[in-house]
Amino acid sequence: MSFRTKLLLVVLLTIFASVSVVTYAVTYYTRSSFEAMDTQRTEALVAQFKKEFVQSGAELSHQVKNIADAGVTDRMAIDLSHPNADASLYARDAFGAAQEHGLNYVEMVNSDGILITSVQNPAHVGQKLDWVTSVRNWNDTDAFLKKEELPDGVSLSMTVVRTNDTVADRSLYIIGGQRVDQNFLASLVLPAGMRALIYTNLDAAFTARSLLGEKIEPGQAERFAPLVEQLQKQPQPLVRTIEWTRDPAEAETFHAIPLTGRNNELLGIFFVGSSRRELVQLTQEILKTSAAVAAAALFVGLLVSFWISARITKPVEELAEGAREVATGRWDTRIDVRGTDEVGQLAIAFNDMTRTLASQKERLLQTERVAAWRELARRLAHELRNPLFPMQITIENLQKARRLDAKQFLEVFNESTATLKAELANLNTIVGRFSDFSKMPAPKFVRVNVNEVLRNAVRLFEPQFTAVGKPTITQEPFLTDPLPDIDADPDMLHRAFQNLVLNAMDAMPAGGTLTLRTSEHEGHVRIEVTDTGKGLTHEECKRLFTPYYTTKQMGTGLGLAIVQSVISDHHGNISVTSEEGRGTTFRIDLPQRQAGPKAVPREPASESRKDTSSTSTMAAASD
Repeated sequence: MSFRTKLLLVVLLTIFASVSVVTYAVTYYTRSSFEAMDTQRTEALVAQFKKEFVQSGAELSHQVKNIADAGVTDRMAIDLSHPNADASLYARDAFGAAQEHGLNYVEMVNSDGILITSVQNPAHVGQKLDWVTSVRNWNDTDAFLKKEELPDGVSLSMTVVRTNDTVADRSLYIIGGQRVDQNFLASLVLPAGMRALIYTNLDAAFTARSLLGEKIEPGQAERFAPLVEQLQKQPQPLVRTIEWTRDPAEAETFHAIPLTGRNNELLGIFFVGSSRRELVQLTQEILKTSAAVAAAALFVGLLVSFWISARITKPVEELAEGAREVATGRWDTRIDVRGTDEVGQLAIAFNDMTRTLASQKERLLQTERVAAWRELARRLAHELRNPLFPMQITIENLQKARRLDAKQFLEVFNESTATLKAELANLNTIVGRFSDFSKMPAPKFVRVNVNEVLRNAVRLFEPQFTAVGKPTITQEPFLTDPLPDIDADPDMLHRAFQNLVLNAMDAMPAGGTLTLRTSEHEGHVRIEVTDTGKGLTHEECKRLFTPYYTTKQMGTGLGLAIVQSVISDHHGNISVTSEEGRGTTFRIDLPQRQAGPKAVPREPASESRKDTSSTSTMAAASD
């Protein structure tokens, strides 16, 4: 992935993340604000309900007090205080009081707790109501919720009890009540999107008809059953959201407030419902707006980031291209400087670096040339000094032999001329070695089987591996077959492999094992030549391929240099690993295909050609 693409992605992801965070924050705070506002509206409605409950209780207390203080009630209290008074004469008085004062329920109870008259359940007249006489002073109590038993069922009422104390120690109890139903909820002022329901918990099991209120659609009442059952087990306020359909806008959040009686028994539940339509619609609008803003921001960000990335990456790309040109050897490469910012400073530094490298390269080349010529002179002087010294001695002997007689002079002359010929041949060989190294031909690439070239190179040395009177060298080939053909010069490879085998033989004067391996490795063909000689030090491994460097007394230091030259001409790589006392391994990696014209197939070289080539190679590769 390019730097420009990465920069574009970073900018776009940053914009997207920023818009997402803002959207989430706005949505979260909007939802929180809506929930807080909904809670405030619910609390206000609950407070209104409680206020209405208190006001209704106060009005009910006033009405019941009026009944208790009426003259008719005084006379009833006096008559009932007489011995053997007939209470049945007042069995219908409750109906008149309820009608006169607008009450749903009225009952009158004698001082002994016997019910005298009842509007809601006349059949209970004559029964004793112990709960009435259990309170000493009803005139100081507030209204409370009470379960009323009716001939056709039960009902929930707001009840007030007052006493008529006209006759001392013989109080007459007046019980008045108003039915608590959906008409009771009509006095509540409901904000838009809210509704109030009341459930009269008068049966042990949930009853749908006990849920009272407006806008209750069929099937909705049953959804309140879990809430009612939970409050029956643990009567405390709770909040639940009911999803009526799959549309989130249809959901409602209900605050449930338990309604208890005098003894804290659960007699009803007040539900305040708040529609979530406004929240859902507001959230959807926020998301739509955020999506539009995100799309616009991403588009603008794409254009801006593309422009910025182009401004930033173009100089970087020019620097990278310049670095590649420098890597190919073009030391005079320069970068156009645009501006004085950080990128401009980098271009200036790059140009300064290339100028410095060019000047240093020239000085280095001059130094290397001088060092190479000095080394060449030193090696030539060393190589030529060896044959020149015996030639000088021979000539001096010839000069001294002139004083001898003809027969002795002839013997010295023949011996001296033979020595001179031998040393001249030696000089010719030395000059030929240096000449061969200086005239390494360019490779002619054809399709080559590496295994075949390696076998042919080793085959020439097989008689020496088992020669009589010499230490035995064991050959262990591990050649991968089939091995892909490569583009190579078979004669040059043959020469390189011979030098490696000859080097391994020289490293094992006491005999050993020569291991040959070939394999395919990451698109290359790998050749390994391993000996079990004494090994090399780390310093020797570092200088091993340096021309004219040798670890042998009679070597020229050109054998492995020739091998490296051949491998380099094939665009391959050669390395050496060694451990003192355990041997050395030369590893060659050659590409399967060479750049340039396609190599043509070639028939394997004849054995005589290889033999002739190997003879000159063995003579030149004494390393």
